[in-house]
Amino acid sequence: MEQAILGAHILIVDDQEANLRLLGRMLADAGYTRVSTTMKPTEVCALHRREQFDLILLDLQMPTMDGFAVMEALKTNDSDSYLPVIVLTAQPGHKLRALQAGAKDFISKPFDLVEVKMRIHNMLEVRLLYRRLEAHNRDLERLVNERTAELRESEARYRSLTELASDWYWEQDEDGEFTKVSGPVMEMLGIRVGPLVADTAPSAADEGWDAEERATLQARIAARQPFLDFTFHRTERNGSRRQFRVSGQPMFDHACRYVGYRGIGVEVLAGT
Repeated sequence: MEQAILGAHILIVDDQEANLRLLGRMLADAGYTRVSTTMKPTEVCALHRREQFDLILLDLQMPTMDGFAVMEALKTNDSDSYLPVIVLTAQPGHKLRALQAGAKDFISKPFDLVEVKMRIHNMLEVRLLYRRLEAHNRDLERLVNERTAELRESEARYRSLTELASDWYWEQDEDGEFTKVSGPVMEMLGIRVGPLVADTAPSAADEGWDAEERATLQARIAARQPFLDFTFHRTERNGSRRQFRVSGQPMFDHACRYVGYRGIGVEVLAGT
Protein backbone atom coordinates (compact mmCIF):
# COMPACT_ATOMS: atom_id res chain seq x y z
CA MET A 1 0.00 0.00 0.00
CA GLU A 2 2.78 2.46 0.91
CA GLN A 3 4.44 2.00 -2.49
CA ALA A 4 1.09 2.61 -4.21
CA ILE A 5 0.56 5.78 -2.16
CA LEU A 6 3.97 7.19 -3.07
CA GLY A 7 3.33 6.34 -6.72
CA ALA A 8 -0.06 8.10 -6.79
CA HIS A 9 -0.56 10.83 -9.37
CA ILE A 10 -1.02 14.23 -7.69
CA LEU A 11 -1.94 17.58 -9.25
CA ILE A 12 -1.25 20.87 -7.44
CA VAL A 13 -3.36 23.84 -8.58
CA ASP A 14 -2.37 27.31 -7.30
CA ASP A 15 -1.92 30.71 -8.90
CA GLN A 16 1.14 31.39 -6.72
CA GLU A 17 4.30 29.86 -8.11
CA ALA A 18 5.92 29.91 -4.67
CA ASN A 19 3.20 27.62 -3.30
CA LEU A 20 3.66 25.23 -6.20
CA ARG A 21 7.41 25.02 -5.56
CA LEU A 22 6.95 24.58 -1.81
CA LEU A 23 4.36 21.80 -2.06
CA GLY A 24 6.18 20.12 -4.96
CA ARG A 25 9.48 20.03 -3.07
CA MET A 26 7.77 18.78 0.09
CA LEU A 27 6.09 15.91 -1.80
CA ALA A 28 9.31 15.01 -3.59
CA ASP A 29 11.22 14.94 -0.29
CA ALA A 30 8.50 12.67 1.14
CA GLY A 31 9.05 10.19 -1.69
CA TYR A 32 6.15 10.99 -4.02
CA THR A 33 7.20 10.33 -7.61
CA ARG A 34 4.31 11.59 -9.78
CA VAL A 35 3.53 15.22 -9.02
CA SER A 36 2.18 17.66 -11.60
CA THR A 37 1.44 21.39 -11.20
CA THR A 38 -0.57 24.08 -12.95
CA MET A 39 -1.29 27.75 -12.40
CA LYS A 40 -4.27 27.65 -14.80
CA PRO A 41 -7.48 26.53 -13.09
CA THR A 42 -9.30 26.46 -16.43
CA GLU A 43 -7.11 23.51 -17.48
CA VAL A 44 -7.83 21.31 -14.46
CA CYS A 45 -10.87 19.45 -15.86
CA ALA A 46 -9.13 18.59 -19.12
CA LEU A 47 -6.01 17.49 -17.27
CA HIS A 48 -8.02 15.28 -14.91
CA ARG A 49 -9.96 13.65 -17.76
CA ARG A 50 -6.68 12.80 -19.45
CA GLU A 51 -4.59 11.83 -16.41
CA GLN A 52 -7.19 10.62 -13.87
CA PHE A 53 -5.33 12.09 -10.89
CA ASP A 54 -5.47 10.26 -7.58
CA LEU A 55 -5.46 13.57 -5.70
CA ILE A 56 -5.86 17.26 -6.57
CA LEU A 57 -4.54 19.93 -4.19
CA LEU A 58 -6.73 22.91 -5.14
CA ASP A 59 -6.32 26.54 -4.11
CA LEU A 60 -9.69 28.20 -3.56
CA GLN A 61 -8.83 31.83 -4.30
CA MET A 62 -7.59 32.17 -7.87
CA PRO A 63 -8.35 34.70 -10.61
CA THR A 64 -10.49 33.81 -13.65
CA MET A 65 -11.84 30.62 -12.03
CA ASP A 66 -11.86 30.02 -8.29
CA GLY A 67 -11.60 26.62 -6.61
CA PHE A 68 -15.36 26.31 -6.07
CA ALA A 69 -15.98 26.66 -9.81
CA VAL A 70 -13.25 24.12 -10.52
CA MET A 71 -14.92 21.58 -8.19
CA GLU A 72 -18.29 22.08 -9.90
CA ALA A 73 -16.66 21.51 -13.26
CA LEU A 74 -14.90 18.37 -12.02
CA LYS A 75 -18.28 16.86 -11.07
CA THR A 76 -19.11 16.60 -14.79
CA ASN A 77 -16.43 13.95 -15.20
CA ASP A 78 -18.60 10.83 -15.63
CA SER A 79 -15.61 8.49 -15.49
CA ASP A 80 -14.91 9.34 -11.84
CA SER A 81 -17.73 9.53 -9.29
CA TYR A 82 -15.29 10.29 -6.46
CA LEU A 83 -13.99 13.87 -6.26
CA PRO A 84 -10.35 13.53 -5.07
CA VAL A 85 -9.86 17.13 -3.90
CA ILE A 86 -8.10 18.69 -0.92
CA VAL A 87 -8.64 22.46 -0.90
CA LEU A 88 -5.93 24.99 0.05
CA THR A 89 -7.32 28.04 1.83
CA ALA A 90 -6.32 30.88 4.12
CA GLN A 91 -9.98 31.68 4.87
CA PRO A 92 -11.43 29.66 7.79
CA GLY A 93 -14.94 30.53 6.65
CA HIS A 94 -14.37 28.74 3.33
CA LYS A 95 -13.71 25.32 4.88
CA LEU A 96 -17.33 24.31 5.50
CA ARG A 97 -18.41 25.63 2.10
CA ALA A 98 -15.62 23.67 0.41
CA LEU A 99 -16.64 20.44 2.13
CA GLN A 100 -20.26 21.05 1.12
CA ALA A 101 -19.07 21.58 -2.47
CA GLY A 102 -17.52 18.12 -2.51
CA ALA A 103 -13.97 18.56 -1.23
CA LYS A 104 -12.78 15.62 0.84
CA ASP A 105 -10.47 17.62 3.14
CA PHE A 106 -8.75 20.99 3.51
CA ILE A 107 -5.28 22.35 4.25
CA SER A 108 -4.91 25.73 5.90
CA LYS A 109 -2.53 28.45 4.78
CA PRO A 110 0.18 29.18 5.83
CA PHE A 111 1.17 25.53 5.48
CA ASP A 112 2.13 23.32 8.38
CA LEU A 113 4.21 20.84 6.39
CA VAL A 114 3.80 18.00 8.88
CA GLU A 115 0.00 18.43 8.77
CA VAL A 116 0.08 18.71 4.97
CA LYS A 117 1.99 15.43 4.57
CA MET A 118 -0.32 13.63 6.99
CA ARG A 119 -3.53 14.85 5.31
CA ILE A 120 -2.23 13.98 1.84
CA HIS A 121 -1.12 10.50 2.96
CA ASN A 122 -4.47 9.77 4.65
CA MET A 123 -6.42 11.06 1.69
CA LEU A 124 -4.47 8.94 -0.77
CA GLU A 125 -4.93 5.85 1.39
CA VAL A 126 -8.72 6.32 1.26
CA ARG A 127 -8.60 7.12 -2.45
CA LEU A 128 -6.64 3.99 -3.36
CA LEU A 129 -8.91 1.80 -1.23
CA TYR A 130 -11.90 3.33 -3.02
CA ARG A 131 -10.37 2.52 -6.40
CA ARG A 132 -9.68 -1.05 -5.31
CA LEU A 133 -13.33 -1.36 -4.26
CA GLU A 134 -14.43 -0.02 -7.65
CA ALA A 135 -12.19 -2.54 -9.41
CA HIS A 136 -13.54 -5.35 -7.21
CA ASN A 137 -17.12 -4.34 -8.03
CA ARG A 138 -16.32 -4.30 -11.75
CA ASP A 139 -14.77 -7.76 -11.50
CA LEU A 140 -17.78 -9.00 -9.54
CA GLU A 141 -20.19 -7.58 -12.12
CA ARG A 142 -18.18 -9.21 -14.92
CA LEU A 143 -18.25 -12.57 -13.12
CA VAL A 144 -22.01 -12.29 -12.57
CA ASN A 145 -22.55 -11.49 -16.26
CA GLU A 146 -20.33 -14.40 -17.29
CA ARG A 147 -22.13 -16.76 -14.94
CA THR A 148 -25.52 -15.57 -16.20
CA ALA A 149 -24.41 -16.20 -19.77
CA GLU A 150 -23.17 -19.67 -18.81
CA LEU A 151 -26.50 -20.48 -17.14
CA ARG A 152 -28.42 -19.34 -20.22
CA GLU A 153 -26.17 -21.43 -22.44
CA SER A 154 -26.65 -24.40 -20.10
CA GLU A 155 -30.40 -23.95 -20.20
CA ALA A 156 -30.33 -23.83 -24.01
CA ARG A 157 -28.23 -27.01 -24.13
CA TYR A 158 -30.54 -28.75 -21.66
CA ARG A 159 -33.55 -27.71 -23.67
CA SER A 160 -31.99 -29.03 -26.86
CA LEU A 161 -31.11 -32.31 -25.19
CA THR A 162 -34.64 -32.55 -23.78
CA GLU A 163 -36.05 -32.16 -27.25
CA LEU A 164 -33.69 -34.77 -28.62
CA ALA A 165 -34.50 -37.16 -25.79
CA SER A 166 -38.23 -36.96 -26.44
CA ASP A 167 -40.32 -38.20 -29.35
CA TRP A 168 -41.99 -34.83 -29.65
CA TYR A 169 -42.03 -31.34 -28.22
CA TRP A 170 -44.34 -28.35 -28.27
CA GLU A 171 -44.57 -24.73 -27.15
CA GLN A 172 -47.57 -22.44 -26.86
CA ASP A 173 -47.74 -18.68 -26.28
CA GLU A 174 -49.83 -16.95 -23.61
CA ASP A 175 -52.88 -17.08 -25.88
CA GLY A 176 -52.61 -20.84 -26.36
CA GLU A 177 -51.36 -20.54 -29.93
CA PHE A 178 -48.76 -23.14 -30.88
CA THR A 179 -45.38 -21.59 -31.65
CA LYS A 180 -43.40 -24.82 -32.01
CA VAL A 181 -44.67 -28.33 -32.67
CA SER A 182 -42.76 -31.55 -33.18
CA GLY A 183 -44.75 -34.80 -33.02
CA PRO A 184 -48.45 -35.63 -32.73
CA VAL A 185 -49.31 -33.20 -29.91
CA MET A 186 -52.03 -31.39 -31.89
CA GLU A 187 -53.69 -34.70 -32.78
CA MET A 188 -53.41 -35.82 -29.17
CA LEU A 189 -55.17 -32.65 -28.00
CA GLY A 190 -57.75 -32.81 -30.74
CA ILE A 191 -56.65 -29.61 -32.44
CA ARG A 192 -57.08 -29.24 -36.19
CA VAL A 193 -55.41 -26.42 -38.06
CA GLY A 194 -57.46 -25.32 -41.06
CA PRO A 195 -54.65 -24.59 -43.54
CA LEU A 196 -53.21 -28.05 -42.93
CA VAL A 197 -56.37 -30.05 -43.75
CA ALA A 198 -58.67 -30.11 -46.73
CA ASP A 199 -61.90 -30.40 -44.74
CA THR A 200 -63.21 -30.59 -41.20
CA ALA A 201 -63.77 -34.34 -41.20
CA PRO A 202 -61.65 -36.28 -38.68
CA SER A 203 -58.58 -37.79 -40.24
CA ALA A 204 -57.11 -41.20 -39.47
CA ALA A 205 -54.46 -39.48 -37.38
CA ASP A 206 -57.16 -37.98 -35.14
CA GLU A 207 -58.78 -41.31 -34.33
CA GLY A 208 -58.14 -43.56 -31.38
CA TRP A 209 -57.03 -41.02 -28.76
CA ASP A 210 -58.58 -41.51 -25.33
CA ALA A 211 -61.24 -38.78 -24.96
CA GLU A 212 -61.17 -38.73 -21.15
CA GLU A 213 -57.41 -38.46 -21.01
CA ARG A 214 -57.52 -35.77 -23.68
CA ALA A 215 -59.99 -33.71 -21.62
CA THR A 216 -57.87 -34.08 -18.49
CA LEU A 217 -54.73 -32.98 -20.29
CA GLN A 218 -56.48 -30.02 -21.92
CA ALA A 219 -57.79 -28.94 -18.51
CA ARG A 220 -54.32 -29.05 -16.93
CA ILE A 221 -52.82 -26.96 -19.70
CA ALA A 222 -55.71 -24.46 -19.50
CA ALA A 223 -55.15 -24.19 -15.73
CA ARG A 224 -51.41 -23.66 -16.29
CA GLN A 225 -50.59 -26.65 -14.13
CA PRO A 226 -47.31 -28.50 -14.52
CA PHE A 227 -47.53 -32.25 -14.98
CA LEU A 228 -44.98 -35.05 -15.16
CA ASP A 229 -45.29 -38.35 -17.02
CA PHE A 230 -49.01 -38.02 -17.65
CA THR A 231 -50.12 -41.29 -19.27
CA PHE A 232 -51.94 -41.00 -22.59
CA HIS A 233 -53.25 -43.79 -24.80
CA ARG A 234 -54.21 -44.31 -28.41
CA THR A 235 -55.97 -47.31 -29.93
CA GLU A 236 -55.07 -48.10 -33.54
CA ARG A 237 -57.57 -49.47 -36.11
CA ASN A 238 -56.05 -52.93 -35.81
CA GLY A 239 -56.87 -52.92 -32.08
CA SER A 240 -53.32 -52.42 -30.85
CA ARG A 241 -52.91 -49.94 -28.03
CA ARG A 242 -50.08 -47.42 -27.84
CA GLN A 243 -49.03 -45.61 -24.67
CA PHE A 244 -47.35 -42.22 -24.27
CA ARG A 245 -45.90 -40.32 -21.32
CA VAL A 246 -46.38 -36.57 -21.47
CA SER A 247 -44.78 -33.87 -19.33
CA GLY A 248 -45.36 -30.13 -19.47
CA GLN A 249 -44.93 -26.88 -17.58
CA PRO A 250 -46.05 -23.24 -17.81
CA MET A 251 -43.42 -20.62 -18.71
CA PHE A 252 -42.98 -17.25 -16.98
CA ASP A 253 -40.72 -14.29 -17.70
CA HIS A 254 -38.50 -12.46 -15.17
CA ALA A 255 -41.50 -10.37 -14.05
CA CYS A 256 -43.42 -13.59 -13.26
CA ARG A 257 -45.78 -12.94 -16.17
CA TYR A 258 -47.17 -16.04 -17.86
CA VAL A 259 -45.76 -16.28 -21.39
CA GLY A 260 -46.85 -19.73 -22.53
CA TYR A 261 -46.57 -23.46 -22.10
CA ARG A 262 -44.17 -26.14 -23.22
CA GLY A 263 -44.14 -29.89 -23.03
CA ILE A 264 -42.53 -33.09 -24.23
CA GLY A 265 -43.83 -36.57 -24.96
CA VAL A 266 -42.37 -40.00 -25.47
CA GLU A 267 -43.93 -43.24 -26.62
CA VAL A 268 -43.58 -46.05 -24.10
CA LEU A 269 -42.57 -49.23 -25.86
CA ALA A 270 -43.65 -52.64 -24.63
CA GLY A 271 -41.36 -53.84 -21.88
CA THR A 272 -40.11 -50.29 -21.11
